[in-house]
Amino acid sequence: MVKMKITYQGEKHCELTHGPSQSKIETDAPKDNMGKGERFSPTDLMGAALGSCILTTMAIIAERDKMEINLENATAEVEKVMANTPRRIESLIVKISLPKSLTSEQRTKLEEIARTCPVHRSLHPEMKIPVSFEYVSA
Repeated sequence: MVKMKITYQGEKHCELTHGPSQSKIETDAPKDNMGKGERFSPTDLMGAALGSCILTTMAIIAERDKMEINLENATAEVEKVMANTPRRIESLIVKISLPKSLTSEQRTKLEEIARTCPVHRSLHPEMKIPVSFEYVSA
């Protein structure tokens, strides 16, 4: 169990504190929803959490299974698309960049992990979450 504390600071800004580490994140409402867009919005954090979870889970499995690959500098880009009625995240479009040197077996395993990380599994099944991969030179 992990506790987090969220404090509303006014003007649609919140401060989020992670209990165990006391690290902080600030949020703001987006410009298209009465905010200033000065920070991540709560829905932006969902996209960021998905990308971070994918990369972190890949690294955990690669290490656990002794895949002997280096994922340092792998990236995830997430584009969030909002629906208006009702206001919700319609889709999170994910692009993962991984080293070109990965074997086809490693690629298959990592691509499966990307589509089954804990955040991905926790999102509503109606949300569209296309995940694509590109393999680039390290």
